[in-house]
This record gives sequence, C-alpha cells and structure tokens, in this order.
Amino acid sequence: MKRLIVAAVWTLFASSGILAQRLPENVVPDSYTLKFEPDLGSATFTGDETIQIHLQKPATSVVLNAAETEFKEAWLGSADFKQAATVKIDDKNETATLTVPSVVPAGSAEIHIRFTGILNDKLRGFYLSETSRRRYGVTQFEATDARRAFPCFDEPAYKAVFRISLVVDKNDTAISNGKIISDTPGPANGKHTLQFSDSPKMSTYLVAMMVGDFTCIEGGADGIPIRVCAVPEKKRLLSYALLSAENILKFYDTYYQTKYPFQKLDIIAFPDFSAGAMENTAAITYRETLLTIDDKNASVDAHQSVVSVLAHEMAHMWFGDLVTMKWWDDIWLNEGFATWMSFKPMEAWKPEWHEERDEIQQTGAALSTDSIASVRAIRTKAETPAEIATLFDGIAYGKAASVLRMVEAYVGSEVFRKGANAYLEKHAYGNATAEDFWGQMTATSEKPADRIMQSFTQQSGAPLVSVKSACGGGVVTGGFLKKKKSKPTTEVTLSQQRYYADASKLDSGSPEIWQIPVNLRAEGAKDGTYFLLAAPKQTFELPGCSPWVYANAGARGYYRSEYDAPTLRKMSAELETSFSPEERIHFLGDEWAMVRVGRLGIGDYLETLEKMKSERARAVVDVMIGRFGEIHDMIVAPADRPDFQAWVRNFLGPIAADLGDSPVPGEPDDRRGLRADVFATLALYGRDPRMREKSRGLAAQYMKDPSSVEAALAGNALTISALEGNADLYNKYLQHLKTAKTPEEYYNYFAALEQFPSPELAKRTVELFLSPDVKNQDLFMVGNVLGNVETQAAAWELIKNNYSAISEKAGAALSEGFSSFVGYFCDEKLRDDSVNFFASQNIPGSERTLQNAKDTVNACIELRTLQQANLAAYLKKRPAKDSGARK
Repeated sequence: MKRLIVAAVWTLFASSGILAQRLPENVVPDSYTLKFEPDLGSATFTGDETIQIHLQKPATSVVLNAAETEFKEAWLGSADFKQAATVKIDDKNETATLTVPSVVPAGSAEIHIRFTGILNDKLRGFYLSETSRRRYGVTQFEATDARRAFPCFDEPAYKAVFRISLVVDKNDTAISNGKIISDTPGPANGKHTLQFSDSPKMSTYLVAMMVGDFTCIEGGADGIPIRVCAVPEKKRLLSYALLSAENILKFYDTYYQTKYPFQKLDIIAFPDFSAGAMENTAAITYRETLLTIDDKNASVDAHQSVVSVLAHEMAHMWFGDLVTMKWWDDIWLNEGFATWMSFKPMEAWKPEWHEERDEIQQTGAALSTDSIASVRAIRTKAETPAEIATLFDGIAYGKAASVLRMVEAYVGSEVFRKGANAYLEKHAYGNATAEDFWGQMTATSEKPADRIMQSFTQQSGAPLVSVKSACGGGVVTGGFLKKKKSKPTTEVTLSQQRYYADASKLDSGSPEIWQIPVNLRAEGAKDGTYFLLAAPKQTFELPGCSPWVYANAGARGYYRSEYDAPTLRKMSAELETSFSPEERIHFLGDEWAMVRVGRLGIGDYLETLEKMKSERARAVVDVMIGRFGEIHDMIVAPADRPDFQAWVRNFLGPIAADLGDSPVPGEPDDRRGLRADVFATLALYGRDPRMREKSRGLAAQYMKDPSSVEAALAGNALTISALEGNADLYNKYLQHLKTAKTPEEYYNYFAALEQFPSPELAKRTVELFLSPDVKNQDLFMVGNVLGNVETQAAAWELIKNNYSAISEKAGAALSEGFSSFVGYFCDEKLRDDSVNFFASQNIPGSERTLQNAKDTVNACIELRTLQQANLAAYLKKRPAKDSGARK
C-alpha cells in the first residue's frame, strides 16, 4: 500500500496487556461465503456470511474480530448439529465471542452470521465515497479494518477463500477480487445480484468491494484481462494508466517464474481514499490523483507517478498477495519488496527517466530518516491496531527497499532474482517470515545474506563507515638470501559506528555492529570489490597504489561514508570524471551528513557543488539544490539571507541559461523536468527577479488556459506567484481550484493556496480545509501551511485552535499521523509548544511519531548552531557578481 501519512511505532507497552488483541489459535478459517446489500442512500448495509472453519480442539466458543457491526443472529456447529450462539462484544479489543451450549468437536465446523453495518465517512472499512453527483460504496481494509465490514479472523496468517456476492441497484455495477460469474435480477425490484468467482486463498485485509456506476477501459497483457476504472467523469483520464499496467505486467511476467497468479486485474480510482493506493488481490484501489491524468498535457512527474505507484501495487500481487507476511512486524516483506521492485519495470520501459538514479535518491532519503535517535528498526513489534498502523512508514518502505537493493548488488542481480523466485514458489498462497526470505537468499547465493539482513532489519539506525587508505607494498621483502619487491597495494581501514544526526551522540560512539557489504573502488578502477565489514574495525587490501578509495562503488550500499579532509578534496575534484551519476548522488548525501554533525563545514559542501556546475543529470542536480530550501529557511541568519540568495543566483544562473526558458521539440524528459526544478529554486531561494516575473506571467496564462503552459512549470509558477500574492490572487486560485478539470490541476492550485504570505490568508486556507469543498482524504495536507516560514507561527496557532474540527473531519485513518507536523519546525518555542500540544491529544500509537518529530527539530536547531557562522563566513568570501539580476 502506498501511504500518504506515515508515523513510527512501538512504545512501552510491556505491561499493558496488549497481547489480548491477538485472536486465539484454536480456529483456522477455510472459506467465507459473503453476501452484502449496501444501501447508499441511507449509508447502511446488511450482510450474511458463512465461514467454514477447522477447530484444532473441541470448543464451546469462538472468537472473531468485529467492529462497528451489529449481529442479528449467529450460529456455530458442525454440518449435522448447528447451535444458536450468544454473542459477546468487546469493543476495546474489537472482538466478538460466539458461545454455544454444547461442545463442538474438533475438525470441520461452520459459523453463520447475519449482521448490519454503517457505510461510514472515515475512509476505512466499508465506507462512502462521493462526487457532487452521487454516492459510491467502497472498501479499504488494510491493516485491521475488514472487521468493520464483516466479522472475520482479521489477521494476515488466516488466509482463506472468499465467495462474494453483492446486491446492488439495477443501474449500478460492482467490482471485487473475482470475476463476475453471474448477474441475476432481484431479489427485490430495482436490484440485481452479482456473484463473483472464488478468490484464491488470501488474507482478510486484501478483500475489496466497490459499488456504483464505475466505468472502465479494457486491455490486457499475457492473456490477463486488465481494466482501469473510475467514476464516469474521469474515464477520459485513464488511458495512460492502462498502457502502463500492460507494460508493467509484461515485465513482471518475465522477472517472476510464477506468472501473474490471478484471473484478472482491475485497477479502480475513486474520489475518497485515505492511502495512495492499495494492493487488494486482483482489484487495486487508488486515490484519483495518482491514477487519472491528462496524458497529452500532464507533467513528466505526473506520468512517472502513475507508473511508479502502479509498479509498486502490481509488485504486491506477488510480494504481499501471493505470499503474505505472517504478522505485521514483517510488513516490510510486503512494502519494502514492492518499493524495491517498482523501479525495475520503469527502468525497462522508460530508460530515459533514469530510475536507477532515483533509486539512490530514495536510499539517501531513507538514510536521512534513519539518522535520528528514536527511529525504529525495520522489524518492530506491534500488536494493537494503532501500533500496526504506525508501521506503514519510511522505514518499512524506503529503508527496507534500500537494504534489499544493497543485498541484491552484493549477491548479484540474477542470483537475487533466483532466490526471490524460490521464496515465492515455496510459500505461494501462504504466509512467510523474514527468516524464510533471508534463509532462502542465503541458500541460493551461498553468501551470508541472512547475517547481513538480520543486522540491518533488527537494529535501529544506519552505519557510518569511516575510511582511511594508504599505499603499501613496493618494498624489499624476504630474508638476506632471497629478496624481491612485492606488488604495490592500497590498505583500506574501515571502521563502523551508528550514524546520528546529533553530533554529541555521534561523538559518543554506539554499540551497534552491522554486517556491511562494502564495495571498495580505487581511483581509475571501473568496478569495485566487495568486502564484508563485520567488526568495529577491519583492514582490507586492494591491488595498486591509489590516492583515494571510494567506499560505496555503485552507490548501492545502505550506509554513510566518511573520509579525511585531504581524501575528500581529491575525490570531490574528480566527481564529474571518475564517479557515476549514482555515486555522485550518494557522495553528496554523505557530505551533507557530515555537515549536519559539524564534521564538514557547510562552506566546504557548497565548494563541492561549485565544482559540479556542468552537471545536467536531473537526479544529481536535484540533490545538489535539494538542500537550498533548508539552508535558506532554517540555517542562514536573516541578515545573511540576501547574500545566500545572491549565491543561489550565481550558482544556478548559468544552468538556467543553458536550459533555456522553454522546452524544444524532442527534448528528453529529464531535461524538461530539470528546467522546472531549476526555475523553481532560482525563484524561491534565489529570489531571482526575472524568474519571479516569469512566474507571474505563467500563472496568469495557466489560469486562462492550463494546456498552454508547460505542465512541469505550471505548479511551480502558481506557488512562486503565491509567495508574493494578495487576496485578489488568492480568490482567483480558489475559484480555479473549484473548477479544475484534472486532479493535477486541482492540486496545483491547492498547494499554491498554502503559500500565501498573509496570516489572514493562511486562516482562510485552514477554514477551506474544514469546508465541504475539501475532502477529508486531503486533510493530511493541512500541515503544509506550516511550510511557509513567514506565516509558520500564525499557521500553527490556527491549526491548534481548529484541531478538534480537523481531527474529527479527518477521522482516525488520517489523524493518527498529525503529530508528525512537529517536524516542520526549527525553533525551540514552537517545538515545545507543538510537542506538548500533541502529547495532550493522546493519539493512539503516536508516541514514537512525536519523538521522531521532536528529534528532527532538535537536529535542525543543532545544524543551525553548528553551521550558521560558517555559512556567513563563506558567503562573505564570494564574488559580488550576480548573474540572476539580469533581465
């Protein structure tokens, strides 16, 4: 599942009795026969289910998960002796206990329940989704919300077959995990009943049902029918998603030995959805903005997003659906694999997008997340629904994917592929654990993949590898009777400790030891050589005498690297000639990591960027300029900000001039996207007058005709103009937001509304979030009003004062992540006030999230303390030339 709001997990519950939320192990479900009749008008549904079960031992009671449903009758028994059951509801633990007078013997048995429920407006369970025209009934069950639609054994290990039928209005259709195998009138006038084919064995969280007047376009790949569906108003925006799905499926059918394992693939977007997308078996669901685009006019980034999310969700058909983790502490087996895998079909189908570089950007982002003291390990205990929900974070997705990427590079891509396929075949239609995966990979590769993965999944944080190299050999050796010169070598001494974005913690050392596959490459070498760093300090040897050794050849390693100052200078001088784009991305990330803890001056970091002015690879330039916002808003002193803006103009002016103002026919997507990135950075953090003037012109043009403006520039132009905008411009944006023709256009205006500099307009934006004009699925975006440092303090007061209404509208599915808003700040007063405020809200499972956010703020404050004077001194030494002042 692609999550839009994430949190961290697991706090001190050792004596809280949380294990009571796990179901007893006496019952194993075999199949569910489910019949639903939703009433969209009254927002209710009725249900009838029969669960075929196997009792491990005789029993008079059975415990299921149930929440927000009302039992009308329940029966329990064997085929020849069924008994009416009494039902005891435990709202706190979301369970129902069915008890019968006489013992039901071990073996096959049956549960029958009739029940009713509410189609809620909280984006979980069986819920309502709406357009201005009508209502829809849709589902979202991951992680623990199937129980809100029907009583069930709502744990991933309890896989079963599902036979689903839906009674819907005669003019509506329905979509589920299976194909429609019958469509019969009734049972009442104006209704028809749709019966779906049996599902494969699957977990309850993968069940899906959608009801309404959905329209679909159809295609297929490798004999598998593919449909992409949406509300009728969005049908014209589905073609690119279908084309993408067809190409992705073809790729996966060549990568996996097990071909696509289900009968069909439906991909459905609907108007209200809390996550980004969800990998329900053979019925992937989406929020509209990630699937529906205008193929002709949408930006490169919008196209990439469609393919990326589809590749992620479709990868889950194998990693997650075919093979499912036994319990949620191994959710990374689902999300990490899907994230890692999603780049492969993109690289094969769209090589011009250079996704191999974006992979390394993702590793850098994960390392940044992993740098705070309170971060969780990949494999983390979780028992309650609130704890489980917080596992869907950057650690489960980005870090897990990065670790898999590292292991793949170490054992070899083909060997890794064989190991992954053997794992899938062994556990198909069943459940697996982390030990199952890394045990298989170790057996296949005959390398210590298990030791490596255990050390990276079961410890928090990431390692810092310090590198020292010196020439050896080339001296007289042997006794006096026989002398010879040994061949020259380079001795490389590596030491490891945990990297913290907290200088005092980093300087204090750490007890963690990782098994790190380090890929060492000497100057002039095309490829690196792997060594396993398994101790606090080890020395390795490379042939030849090299002036420097790079410790992350290929940039696939999940660790930071540190070099002494002379070595760093030598390497930075050769970045553009001796390092691949992927290595340049990782190198800059390592340098910035040293800036964060004061081991490298920020001026030295900017000097490295100065040596890379000829760089034009978008992913590399994005890393180069990606810290400018943080420097501008958080680090530089207000008095020195104009000097930094001038430095940005001098640095980016020549790059902007080379790129030109407009795309040219046949221009690569990479260059088109880079132009938009440089344009925005110059205007935002260089305060370039020409770019700001151009932004105002493009914004005005976009409001007249969105298709007349290069899509990659449009959103940036709106945001830049908003930074100097007044109430009149705000009103124009608001009007265009309400009449937007595509999701991309809608969110371009939405994002820009949050950047106006006036506290009064910030107040209107918060009020807009609470109005019917904004869906509750978008409430997570309210935190973006804190991103404008000019109105940050006022915006925080607005969020505090309206928090009850915001939280109520968002519901538990979204509000569980709101405590992460603390991380927007870089100020002691705002930090303390926001931490105290969210702590007082008692949001379930939020303790780790709040501590993560607090640690992030502390790291920002420390960075400013360590580097502000250094930055001022560097800026004062720069030449006065200002290339951005030209007209």
